[in-house]
Amino acid sequence: MKRKSAYLALALAGVLVGALAFSQLEFSFPGSADSVNAPPVAVANRANVAEAAPSLKHQSIATLQDLNNAFVSIAESATPSVVTIFTEKTVNRRRISPFDLFGSPFDDFFNIPPRDQDGNGSKEVLKGLGSGVIVSRDGYILTNNHVVDKADAISIRTHTNRRYDAKIVGKDPKTDLAVIKVEAEDAEFDAISIGDSDALRVGEWVIAIGSPLGENLARTVTQGIVSAKGRANVGLADYEDFIQTDAAINPGNSGGPLVNINGELVGINTAIASRTGGFEGIGFAVPSNMARKVMQALIDEGKVTRGWLGVTIQDVDDNIAQGLDLPRTEGVVVGTVVEDSPAEKSGLKTGDVILEIDGRKVDDTVELRNRIASTSPGKTITLGVLRNGSMKEIRVKLSELPGQEVTQQQEAEMNDLLGFSISELTPELASRYRIESGRNGVVVTGVDRASKAYRAGVRAGDLILAVNRKDITSYEEFSARVAEMKKGDLLFLLIERQSSKVYFAFNL
Repeated sequence: MKRKSAYLALALAGVLVGALAFSQLEFSFPGSADSVNAPPVAVANRANVAEAAPSLKHQSIATLQDLNNAFVSIAESATPSVVTIFTEKTVNRRRISPFDLFGSPFDDFFNIPPRDQDGNGSKEVLKGLGSGVIVSRDGYILTNNHVVDKADAISIRTHTNRRYDAKIVGKDPKTDLAVIKVEAEDAEFDAISIGDSDALRVGEWVIAIGSPLGENLARTVTQGIVSAKGRANVGLADYEDFIQTDAAINPGNSGGPLVNINGELVGINTAIASRTGGFEGIGFAVPSNMARKVMQALIDEGKVTRGWLGVTIQDVDDNIAQGLDLPRTEGVVVGTVVEDSPAEKSGLKTGDVILEIDGRKVDDTVELRNRIASTSPGKTITLGVLRNGSMKEIRVKLSELPGQEVTQQQEAEMNDLLGFSISELTPELASRYRIESGRNGVVVTGVDRASKAYRAGVRAGDLILAVNRKDITSYEEFSARVAEMKKGDLLFLLIERQSSKVYFAFNL
C-alpha cells in the first residue's frame, strides 16, 4: 500500500512539473493586446496591392484545452483567405484513324483531315480544380502555375461560398507559381499575412489548407510538422527549394497555403511524393520568401527576371575534393564558363570553387543557383572563391538570364501553334536529357501527343539546331523564326537526338 502511495505521489509531481513547463509555451491568437499596435505586413510596395491582415500574436498556454483552442484560432484566422479555384479548358478531340497506328505517311496518303477540320472531330471542355490563397484585400490570389496553366476560364469560390471570375496576372513555370486576380467592386477579401519561411525550423508545427479531391471538401485543414527544408531535385520545377511537411496534402490541395502557428503564410502547397497517388506523409510547398518575390515581379512586370552568372556547376564530393586538393567537401565547383558571360568578364575560371556569395556560405549547387536567380540583373555580387589553394574575392555584375523576353501569352500561342513546348538549354535540362554540357540552343520539353509534331516524330529531349534551314543558338532566335510563321506553313527542323542529326518537316 505504501508503495502505491509513493507511485501516486511521483505521478502527481510529474503532472505538476509538466503543467508548469507547458505553461511557458506561447502561441498566436487574434485580438491580443500586442496585435493592436503591430504594424501591418505589406504584401507589396506598389499601391495596387493591399496590405495583408496582421499576423496573430502571442498568448500563453496553460492547459491542453488552450492548446486545442490555439489550433482552432489559427485555422479560423487563415481559412477565410483560402479559395477553391475552378478552371475550364476546351480541347479538340480528333477522330482516331486506323492509319494512326502507322504514322503520318499513311495519313498523308489517305488524306486524313487535320483534327480541327475533321467533321467527325469534337470539342471537349476539361474541368480542373485546385486551391489558392488571397494575399491582398483587392483580390490578388497566389496559387500554382499548374493549377491555372492553359485555362480558358478561371473562377474562384470564397469561404462565404460566393463565386467570382478571375484572370491570370502572370505565371512562372520555373517555380510553378502563378498570380490571379478577381475584379469585384462589391467584394472585400480576407488577406493572409505572409511570414518569413527562412525562419522556419525543422519540427515546427504547420497547417495545410485546401480543397483535396474535390470541391465538396473545400478548406480542409490538416496539421503536421516541417519535416525538412531546402528539398531540391524533386523534378517538380526548375528552381526548387521546397519545404517538406507531413501535413496531409492530396490532389486538389495544390496552390493552397501552408501556415505556421502565427497564422502566417509560409508556403504554397505544390505536390506530394506518393507511390499510390494518395497521401503518404511527404508533401512539398514553395517557401513564402520565394513566392513573395515571384508574386511581386508578376504583379509589377508580368514576368520574372532572374540574374545570370554564366557557368555550369556541380557539387563538391569526396573525389572532387581529393582531385582539387581541397581541405573539405564544401562549396560548388565551376565547370564551363560561358563565353562573353558575366562570369567570364569577371575572371571566373574552370576549377574555381565558390564558397560564398556576399559573405554568406554556399553549401551546394541548388543554393547557388537559387540565390543567383533571385538576385536582380545588373546587381554586383562578391563571390568568395578558392583557387589553387588560395581564397579570392571576385566581383561579378550579373546580367539577365537569357530566354525570358517572350511573354506568357506569346509562349502559350507559340506552343499551341507548334504542338510542342521548348526551353533554353540549361545544365539541368542537359543532364535530364543526356545532352553534352556546354551546348547552346533550345530543347523540346514536351510534345502534345495529338499534334502533327508528335506524328512527325518530334520528342521531348530533342535539341533543335536549325529552323527552316537557319541555325539557332538561343530561345530568342527560335522565337523570332517561329513568329514569322502561321498556321499551315511548313516547319522544317534540324534536330539532334542522342548525338545523331535528323530532319523533321510538317505543316503547322
